[in-house]
Amino acid sequence: MAQNAWICCEDRLPENGQRVLGVVPGNEVLLPGKASFEIRDVLVLRFMENFFAAQADKANVHGRHFWSGEGASNQYFEAVTHWMPVPEAPPAPLSEKE
Repeated sequence: MAQNAWICCEDRLPENGQRVLGVVPGNEVLLPGKASFEIRDVLVLRFMENFFAAQADKANVHGRHFWSGEGASNQYFEAVTHWMPVPEAPPAPLSEKE
């Protein structure tokens, strides 16, 4: 599998607690200082396996799993269609003294 390939949630889920890029089609985001929404289909999320396991009423409506977002971007399980691991940051540049 290619390193940067999107993975369908129906095919495989991330590890519990894994930080990923998640696709949420049509996700509306209200940006600070703006009075309108922008569509942001890709979010940084953390997969929370069996998050609603102890809350049968919520699990029946939203599923057992949950996606914890950064800021106000939490998502119910069914909202995310695809995911991929967050890529590693590039190496830090060498200082000019070295």
